[in-house]
This record gives sequence, C-alpha cells and structure tokens, in this order.
Amino acid sequence: MDLQETDEHRALRATLRDIAGAFGPAYYVERAEAGEPCTELWHELGKSGFLGINLPEEHGGGGAGLVELAMVVEETAAAGCPLLLLLVSAAISGEVIGAFGTPEQQRTWLPRLASGESKVVFGITEPEAGSNTHRLATTARRVGDEYVVRGTKHYISGVDEADALLLVTRTGTDERTGRAQLSLLIVPTDAPGLVATPLPVSAKLPEKQFVLHLDDVRVPADAVVGEEGGGLHQVFHGLNPERVTGAALCVGVARHVLGKAAEYANTRAVWDTPIAAHQGVSHPLAKAKIETELAALMTTKAAWFHDRGLPAGEASNMAKYAAAEAAHAAAEAAIQTHGGNGLATEYGLLPYWGLARLLQIAPVSREMVLNYVAQHSLGLARSY
Repeated sequence: MDLQETDEHRALRATLRDIAGAFGPAYYVERAEAGEPCTELWHELGKSGFLGINLPEEHGGGGAGLVELAMVVEETAAAGCPLLLLLVSAAISGEVIGAFGTPEQQRTWLPRLASGESKVVFGITEPEAGSNTHRLATTARRVGDEYVVRGTKHYISGVDEADALLLVTRTGTDERTGRAQLSLLIVPTDAPGLVATPLPVSAKLPEKQFVLHLDDVRVPADAVVGEEGGGLHQVFHGLNPERVTGAALCVGVARHVLGKAAEYANTRAVWDTPIAAHQGVSHPLAKAKIETELAALMTTKAAWFHDRGLPAGEASNMAKYAAAEAAHAAAEAAIQTHGGNGLATEYGLLPYWGLARLLQIAPVSREMVLNYVAQHSLGLARSY
C-alpha cells in the first residue's frame, strides 16, 4: 500500500475542489438552513463523471473503486459541500447493484446513478430492531410472480430525491438459528401503498429524513437483488462502503471547519495580538488536525481493503469511528475559536457541527463500533 498519492489522484482531488469550490459553503449553508437538496452540485458531479466513479465502465461509470469514491466525498465536503446521499446512493446502492444486481437491474439503474439522473436510497432502519439486522420485521411475501411488502422503516434519508429504494426485507426465517432470512428489493418510491412521512430533525441538513409505511406494496419478482434469502451478505457489502464514505465525509468536514478556524484565528486580533498566538486557541485546533489526519489514513486503508476484496469490516468501522470523533472535535474547536461568532449564521459553522454530531450516531453508532472492536478485534465476550 503506497501512501504517496498518484498524479491521477492528485488531479482528481484538484478537479473536485474546483467543482465543489464553485458552489462553496455559502451555497451549502443556504441549502442546509432551508432544508433543500443540493441538486445543482449533484448534477454537476454527475455530468463530470464523479457520481459513478466507482461503477463499471460498461454501465457509464468510471471503473475506479471505493478509494476514488472516498476522495470524491472528502473533497466535496472539504470545499464546504458535504453530500450525505453520496454515502447512500453512490456507495451503498451503487456498490450493491453493481455487485449483485441482475444484468437488467444494472442496465436500468447504474447509468442513471452515474449520470446523476436518478438516486436510489437505502431502507434498513426499523424502530424495534435498532442495530440488530436479524430483528427486522418488514416482510416481503412471494405471491405468484410478485412480492407483497409490509412494514415500517425509520430515518430513511432522501426519499423525496430518489426514484427507488434498496429495501431490506425479511423473506423467511432460518429454522436452525431462528434468525431472519433477508432479501433486498428495488422498490419504486412512487409504488402504491408506500407512504413517506417527513421526520423532522433539528440538525440543519439539505437532506430530509422520512418514516416509511409499506402497506401491501407489490413489486415484481425480478425486483430482488441477488438471491432471495442472501440479503445479509449483500447488505454488508454495502455497509462497509457506507462507513468508509461516511468517514471520508467526516474527514472533509473536519478539513473545512479547521480551515475556517485557522483563517479566523490568524485574522482576529485582540489587544494587537492574533488569537492564534494563544495556545488555548491553537492547541485544540492542532489536536483536531492530528486526529483528522489519523482518521484519513484509516479511511484510505479501509477503502483499499474493500477494493481488493480483503476483509474490510474492522478497518471500515474504525475509520468511521475515528473520523466522526475527529469531525466533531474539529467543529467544536472551530466554533469555540470563533467565540460568539461561532453561533452566528453569517459564519455558517453550525450545520457542519450538526452533521458531524449526526455521524457519531449514524450509520453506525460509536458504541456499536466499540462493541464490534471489543468482540471481533480483542476477542472479548459479546456484550449485546
């Protein structure tokens, strides 16, 4: 693993900085405050070939990997435009359909995901299941040449922006273990019987959250992605990329807010001395910078493992944990550096703090990452 980036990767980052920088934090904060999607930037990234950078070339993608997609996520965030749906549509849905979809599903969805014409969001979270995927209650029952879907999903991002859901459902129960047999279905967001209700959150984000009620939603049998009952393996093939791109988003957010804080600290003078000269200001920023760089290294490692088909669960979880902690610390330090101005809308820091705080909870909480590391990395007794 060579930590020196190639010329192609440096050029990729520079191009992304130019594209996202043309929109910048003023654009993002305005959208976040209004709760409106960053449609123009999304389309620009699609037109430039970056939304599908990790998808196969034969389906309109760039033929690269998760390493490159993580760069797209990081650099857009570092330019002040973190896009949450890159984690969902590009990382989870793109990777899962690309790996397990039928030829027809791939021909239908991958070119549209790559161009930015369509988004496919992910539906897994349920109020009673929490982080235990085996406890999912949403069912898909085979009736002739259709599946009939019933259940409820919570905190599903971007349903209003998407043409379809990649929905995790229970299609049976393993008689030996009693665990759910899971299947993935592609469900149109306008399917009869599917009701999406906005779920208000106080964090300022462009992307909206929804509660989904599925009341006898019917989809054709060919809506199954991969094999019926094989959904657990497919889900985790998508969750590792989600965690890696989530980590990349956090690294980008941290870079952005630290850049703003450093600029403010160098220009804000009190009694003729820049506040950057005071260790009470500079040390929290320096500490956050170190933590951000460490998180970036683990993010690269996890993406590199995934692209080579190596076990990436441990590295993906560690990257997501480290990056979310770093982004939150960076946002806290940036706000504190600005003093009262840190809460002023003019300086636009609170939306990034809210996003960093959210990513300590989702897509996997820091406590569940610690549980994973305790059990799988250290061999400690399972605690949940």
